[in-house]
Amino acid sequence: MNYIEPDINPAKSEATGIDRQDRGENTSLMEPLTLSVDSKHRPALNDLTIELVAASAGFCRSIPDGIVTALADLVRAMNCYYSNLIEGHDTHPVDIEHALKKNYSAIPEQRNLQLEAEAHITVQKWIDEGGLKGQAMTTDAILEVHRRFCELLPEEMLIVERPTTKEKSPVIPGGLRQHDVEVGRHIPVSPGALPRFLARFEEGYSKLGKSETLLAAAAAHHRLAWIHPFLDGNGRVIRLMSHATLMDALDTGGIWSIARGLARNVEEYKKQLANCDLQRRNDLDGRGNLSEEALADFTRFFLETCLDQVKFMEELVQPEKLRVRIKLWVNELNETGELHEKSGQILDAILYRGELPRSEVADLLGASTRTASRVVAGLIDQGVVTSESSKASLHITFPAKLASRWMPGLFPEHRG
Repeated sequence: MNYIEPDINPAKSEATGIDRQDRGENTSLMEPLTLSVDSKHRPALNDLTIELVAASAGFCRSIPDGIVTALADLVRAMNCYYSNLIEGHDTHPVDIEHALKKNYSAIPEQRNLQLEAEAHITVQKWIDEGGLKGQAMTTDAILEVHRRFCELLPEEMLIVERPTTKEKSPVIPGGLRQHDVEVGRHIPVSPGALPRFLARFEEGYSKLGKSETLLAAAAAHHRLAWIHPFLDGNGRVIRLMSHATLMDALDTGGIWSIARGLARNVEEYKKQLANCDLQRRNDLDGRGNLSEEALADFTRFFLETCLDQVKFMEELVQPEKLRVRIKLWVNELNETGELHEKSGQILDAILYRGELPRSEVADLLGASTRTASRVVAGLIDQGVVTSESSKASLHITFPAKLASRWMPGLFPEHRG
């Protein structure tokens, strides 16, 4: 099953059958939903979940509260970039930032991709602020994510053309597909069966405890893709669901994302998902219709990818290393006269404390109020410091344009 191309690819997917037809498929076709209790793979996978919980919690504790918000904003753009990249849509986080400021490209195709990215950011921000808390794997949540995402897309991105008849079908925000589809070698369930399969999906995943939810997150990721509930937008919805699930199970704070790991290992991601479509091979391969061995392999890949991304982000934002990179940048702008020579002291204080009251800036710099205001204004103009008002505390921001300097490796350098 090709999950890496757009959800409905005219060259590879074909709408067949009668609208809303229900072929009466039994929901057991997507079993097992979770690894069996006596699965030989559980001990090693349980160890992985324990390691992931510890690593994620340790990383979150190491970041001052004031830094978490700024980091989450950057990670949100990163997550959007990589999730869209998996779908073949390359919109760099710098261009995403432009879109968030309503600064769109004059080229229609690029503008549409910016709007798509803006929609993704909007939905993830809603998720990060608790929009799906405890509900990520329910039918209502899945439909709501699709609705919120698609209703913000330009009309041109909500049309799917059926390759044989050239008939154009609209993608309804929050609406289940009304056609049979073929995606790669996989034929998802008939449109009339979707409510039944989604109900079984919710029953199987939405009431698990935190540790079991974490172990089942990969399975839910694949099984929702296997159901393929929407005419288009399935990939983004599935990854947003996984993002919300991990936030609940790990309390990630939104400061790391699995999407980067999936995109950087996209061929393995594609292979693992395709393997999960395979039927059970023999009596040693579980008791469901689909391969439990393949599901265990994907679970291992999924958890290891999460762990890799936590470790990557933790290394990237280690306070002392981050301070050194920011100091080098500040020194360069000091030499060119773009920043005041005392600017680094403000950034350093915010990195250490999480925020800096404006009333303390002058004393910190050993300067007059007027000079302190000028130093702060220079940092705000560079987009690296923000505050809610002229009297509110200062917080750091991580603009995408500086990511290659401040956080190298987070995403490719902008070439625009």
